[in-house]
Amino acid sequence: MEAELRRGAVQLVMLILLESPRYGYDLVRQLSEVGFDVEEGTLYPILRRLVQQGLLSSSWNRDGARPRKYYELSEDGRRRKDDLVEAWHRVRDATDAAVEGRLS
Repeated sequence: MEAELRRGAVQLVMLILLESPRYGYDLVRQLSEVGFDVEEGTLYPILRRLVQQGLLSSSWNRDGARPRKYYELSEDGRRRKDDLVEAWHRVRDATDAAVEGRLS
C-alpha cells in the first residue's frame, strides 16, 4: 500500500520539479534529496510515458562532455500539474482529518 502512495506522490513531485528543464540523473538526485529514492530504471519509463501523454517535452543538449536529454513541462503538463496539486490538497486535508479524528 505504501508503494502505491509513493508512486502517485513521486509523479506529482516530478511534475513540480520539471517546471524547469532537468535531465534524468539530476531529477533522481533531487527526488532523493526530498525523500523519494527512485532508481533510474524506474524514472525513465515514467518520463517516456509523460512525454507520450504530451505532459513533457524533451530535448537533447550536446554542449557538455556527454549529451543529456532534458525534460520540461509542456503547457498541458502545467495544467495537469496544477490540477493534481489541487487534488493533492483535497486528499491531504481529508486524510489529515481522518488521522486526527476530525471526521463526523
